Amino acid sequence: MDQALHLRPMHAGDEAFSRQVYASTRAGEIALTGWDAQTAEAFLRMQFDAQQHHYRQHYPAARFDIIEHGGVPVGRLYVARSPSGIRVIDIALLDAFRGKGIGTTLLHALLAEADEANSSVSIHVEETNPALTLYHRLGFRPIDTCGLYRLMEWRAPVTASTSQEPS
Repeated sequence: MDQALHLRPMHAGDEAFSRQVYASTRAGEIALTGWDAQTAEAFLRMQFDAQQHHYRQHYPAARFDIIEHGGVPVGRLYVARSPSGIRVIDIALLDAFRGKGIGTTLLHALLAEADEANSSVSIHVEETNPALTLYHRLGFRPIDTCGLYRLMEWRAPVTASTSQEPS
């Protein structure tokens, strides 16, 4: 992984930053509403709180990390690991850090981990998310659809050593 990239566990002092990351992912959508700043902030606060509650309720053993680049917080990565595979619950970067290879680097590390374990990596992606191109390029394939979201999965390639039965 890029030496400048670092993951650290999220703590209570990161809430304002995490809210900022969340708001940055919804900025385009909010701009279309015509809401005043107070209404938009109330909506984003409600949605963020609901999202965090959902994540913590459904993935209590997950890692909730802050992504740092050069010691500066730039995003968040939430990952749940289980015997059935690795689930990327959420990966989000501040707008200024998107398109710079940070997400790709982090996903490559997760794919290598899954490859080592002969496992899979899955993620729910909104149908309109520009990162869909990245997921396709990395080898993720759609396996299900749920409302506005596509469940995508990457599976470790089958190799001669993993496909042979013991003798």
